[in-house]
Amino acid sequence: MKIFSAAQIRACDAYTIHASSISSLDLMERAAAACAGQLMEQYARDRLFILLCGMGNNGGDGLAIARILHHNGYGVKAFVLKYGDEFSADCHAGLQRLQQLGGDLVSLMQPGSYITDIPPHVVIVDAIFGTGLNRPVEGWMETFIAHVNQLPNEKVAIDMPSGLSADSIPAAGATVMQADHTFSFQFYKRSFLHPETGGYAGGVHILDIGLDRTFIASTHTSYFTITPDVIRGLFRPRVTFSHKGTYGTALIIAGSHGMMGAALLAARAAARTGAGKVIARVPGCGFQIMQSGIPEALCTVSGDRYINDMLSAGKADGIGIGPGLGTEEMTQHAFAAFLDRCRQPLVVDADALNMLALQPELLGRLPPGSILTPHPKEFERIFGETANSMMQVEQARFQAMRYNCFIILKNRYTTVMTPEGACWYNLTGNPGMATGGSGDVLTGMIAALLAQGYEPEHAALTGVYLHGLAGDIALSGQSYESLLAGDIVTAIGDAFKTVYQ
Repeated sequence: MKIFSAAQIRACDAYTIHASSISSLDLMERAAAACAGQLMEQYARDRLFILLCGMGNNGGDGLAIARILHHNGYGVKAFVLKYGDEFSADCHAGLQRLQQLGGDLVSLMQPGSYITDIPPHVVIVDAIFGTGLNRPVEGWMETFIAHVNQLPNEKVAIDMPSGLSADSIPAAGATVMQADHTFSFQFYKRSFLHPETGGYAGGVHILDIGLDRTFIASTHTSYFTITPDVIRGLFRPRVTFSHKGTYGTALIIAGSHGMMGAALLAARAAARTGAGKVIARVPGCGFQIMQSGIPEALCTVSGDRYINDMLSAGKADGIGIGPGLGTEEMTQHAFAAFLDRCRQPLVVDADALNMLALQPELLGRLPPGSILTPHPKEFERIFGETANSMMQVEQARFQAMRYNCFIILKNRYTTVMTPEGACWYNLTGNPGMATGGSGDVLTGMIAALLAQGYEPEHAALTGVYLHGLAGDIALSGQSYESLLAGDIVTAIGDAFKTVYQ
């Protein structure tokens, strides 16, 4: 699914109105009907709704929602906040239509006034500001939103939580409506997918309001979400007449004294993800651990407590390097020598990333198409700090293009950056996956996909999606706090089953 900017969404609205020979008011009614339908599906008929409406088209949506809910027997009251001098034409039309049904359904609120004494079972619907807002809220609106945030009532935002921009991270301390749910029209907004702002949106529901498919298909964007349909299109199912050689060899170069668990998790994940054969290159201290922990894998040894030779690890079709590797001087030399000889894309994680931070000149020696998998702090150590997570994504896009590599920036909504400048947001996964070893599992999964012949981009997208989905499946029956990286490995098979469907 494409992610459009606020300006592109407005252009899509305008194109839809022109191409469909409808009015902007008709499109507003279509959006309101979708929102009202979602509200009626989500809440019982005995729930009451207060709709907070601005003076622009988002307010018009809210007024139309109030009218539709009233027609369907719900108790509603709309409050129009007069923070300016003029209504938009569609908002004014929506106000008149609601007033014609009864003056008690809508009230105008003058600057300096607030809503109080709201019973706890009332749902507050936020339709004050939409995607057109491009500056922080100030004055009465700032204090009004702050006041509403203090109310215990459940809150639903229409298209955007008021005060939030679609395309940027607000300054620290900015006032934004805190929604429990957001009904977003047609597209995710980037601000829903970043840690500084995503919490304001609550649960995001994407509502199809029939925007023009031709415009959507033909309009360029660099931002996308990874959907199940995307992954099904990339999936390479096994064939009946095949053998282990058909599915390649995954090589995991990992582990050091005290860190063999990382190597074990990566190797197990590679095996579960379908590599025909898995080879683990580990230091001598980890040999017994690997042989007993994953008997399905071959095991070769270099050094005693730390790996000091990667060149003789053997040939492989997919290579993951870094989990638990350590950054000892001998390992750094071995890593640099390996990069000088290696010609195939690598999955670079954990301590291999830390060695890139220690020796930045090695970045230019990465094989083309390599896949880097940093978390935000690892990314900072290599490429420097940024003002916020959205700027970090932009920096990652630039570095992916600069070094002809893929960068998987791990977060709640992990992003995959390509050498062409595309950015894919992954929607699977959960907070329970914020646990030691989760990244090692991802490394093994992507290495196994490379071994099976997936192109690096396809391996990155598929690996990230299935990794998050396996985490979601593993969460069933337990809590975020109890989820372990090994549980993710166990659930990989069930994650694959969803792609078959």
